[in-house]
Amino acid sequence: MADESFGVDPKYQIPDELWQRIRPLLPATKPKKKPGRPRMDDRQAMTAIFYVLRTGCQWKALPRSLGAPSTVHDRFQQWREAGVFEKMWQAGLLEYDEKIGLDWQWQSMDGAMTKAPLAGEGTGPNPTDRGKSGTKRSLLTEGHGIPLSVVVDGANRHDMKLVEATLKAMVIERPEPTEENPQNMSMDKGYDYPEVRELVAAWGYTAHIRARGEEAAAKEKIPGYRARRWVVERTHSWLNRFRRLLIRWEKKVENYLAMLHFACAWITFRAAGLFG
Repeated sequence: MADESFGVDPKYQIPDELWQRIRPLLPATKPKKKPGRPRMDDRQAMTAIFYVLRTGCQWKALPRSLGAPSTVHDRFQQWREAGVFEKMWQAGLLEYDEKIGLDWQWQSMDGAMTKAPLAGEGTGPNPTDRGKSGTKRSLLTEGHGIPLSVVVDGANRHDMKLVEATLKAMVIERPEPTEENPQNMSMDKGYDYPEVRELVAAWGYTAHIRARGEEAAAKEKIPGYRARRWVVERTHSWLNRFRRLLIRWEKKVENYLAMLHFACAWITFRAAGLFG
């Protein structure tokens, strides 16, 4: 087999098993109108993009062994416009569902804020960071913490205002809840509003939202108590391991979303046991 390391640490490389899933999702290559420099290898470009996602480095700081930064960034834009990273996430969810089974019975939603020093669309003053520019991602997961949906808005946007958008952004079709297979939604006290409960019910969920003060009381009464929604909080933590997501450097919200989709795809395929 040809060496596909591209001169970088193995932890920043696309595993063979994952590449076999990604390759069919890439748009067809357009033939060149005139001869010139050979087109960068697709796997090398995807490895370079993953390197940026994982390390958080600037595009211009890419190791030269991974290719010219401008070429890699152009490929990222092309693939983002073609929806490649969202398709990767969808493929991961379908494989996970086939191998393990998505737990639709208990879903969880929560928001998390990150810094966004370059501002841009989908940012706003962060109320927890002295009003500095920040962004909020609203995340929906199934019962094991596998991400199903993510949306981005300004850090000053209240969690409750992002509920409907997060539900609408689910990347695969959600099965209809039934009496035999009900669906529950776990949320923290930040969602404790009548309009949120009504919205969640309209979508066919049974809401499980701790009213203010209830969770603290439960922790006192029950040793080791942990709310069901801990899985979505853990998934936010997983996303923060991708350093490009820890601080948002993308001015364009669609570029930041593409990076989020790539990370969600990686998390989902890994959880499906595709690679270690």
